[in-house]
Amino acid sequence: MTSTPTALPKEVDELRADWFAHVLQRDITEATVLDRSSGTTGRARVALVGEPGVPATVFVKLQPFGEQQRALVDHTGMGVTEARFYRDLATELPVRVPSVWFSETEGADYIMVLEDLEATGCQFPTPEDADIEGRARDIVEQLALLHAPFWESSRFHDGADLAWLAERGSRGGAGGRAYIEHAVQVLCDQMDDAFHRIAEIYLARTEDVIAQWRTGPGTLVHGDSHLGNLFVDCVAGNRTGFLDWAVVCQAPGIRDVAYTMCNSVPPDIRASIERELVDRYCELLDDAGVKLDPAVAWNQYRVHAVYSWVAATATAGMGSKWQPIEIGLAGTRRATAACAHLDSVGALEDLLG
Repeated sequence: MTSTPTALPKEVDELRADWFAHVLQRDITEATVLDRSSGTTGRARVALVGEPGVPATVFVKLQPFGEQQRALVDHTGMGVTEARFYRDLATELPVRVPSVWFSETEGADYIMVLEDLEATGCQFPTPEDADIEGRARDIVEQLALLHAPFWESSRFHDGADLAWLAERGSRGGAGGRAYIEHAVQVLCDQMDDAFHRIAEIYLARTEDVIAQWRTGPGTLVHGDSHLGNLFVDCVAGNRTGFLDWAVVCQAPGIRDVAYTMCNSVPPDIRASIERELVDRYCELLDDAGVKLDPAVAWNQYRVHAVYSWVAATATAGMGSKWQPIEIGLAGTRRATAACAHLDSVGALEDLLG
């Protein structure tokens, strides 16, 4: 990585050629913003002109453009977390992530200059894809590959290099409860009885449910592995890759598996393959020297399906502030169907008493 610049750009208009030349340590004569958007972060595609080896385009993530959204990201630390991940950890992962040209934090400020995935020929999967079953299988295999090296690692211990991720994984869920309360009010007329049954137990026993999500061996998890945060490297054998690492933390690995399957895979396909894929996940961990009983993993999967539901429901409740509303609603309905099929509420009732 290059040295930290004297100031990190906070606005897209500050993404000038001289700044890119400084942080990439290359001769860059032109920087042209091709497009920009804002959600949980600000985003911009920038074309660069310079010496050989300079990428033709890069994807830049920086502070959200709106003050309210910027305050939320500052409060949660998501932007700094993701920039820190790309700066300190991304290059050692055994899974495909966007290549990092530059990433840095400075207090609450952050910026990431990443691979432009569209320009390098990558594609982005959707639940409607004809090959969604095969994609789900590859995702679970990639998650096992991600989780195994960090399983109960001493690197998460106090004073070690990944202790900051353990701290993120152990934070409380009061904010999540508020989002669900709001979402229930906003979405109540659009959802079925299964949705309201999940909401009832979650709102009544939030802290206890969160405690169950922390139970079991911890590892490095993506934390938000729905299809919208994944890509397909078509050049490298259609391998699934992972982007948007803003909620990376230490947690039980089955969380990522349940999150993807319950949030993003159509209910009929998910129901037909999920038990098989949980077993496959355990098999791949075993191949890497990690022991996870498939029966234990299956029960964890049923409980973590509710985690997927909370994430999707909170997103839908925010309208189109985080994701387009139709994406949030579709994810909520898929996660609700998964929880109903798995009797996740029953599983929680058995655990909580």
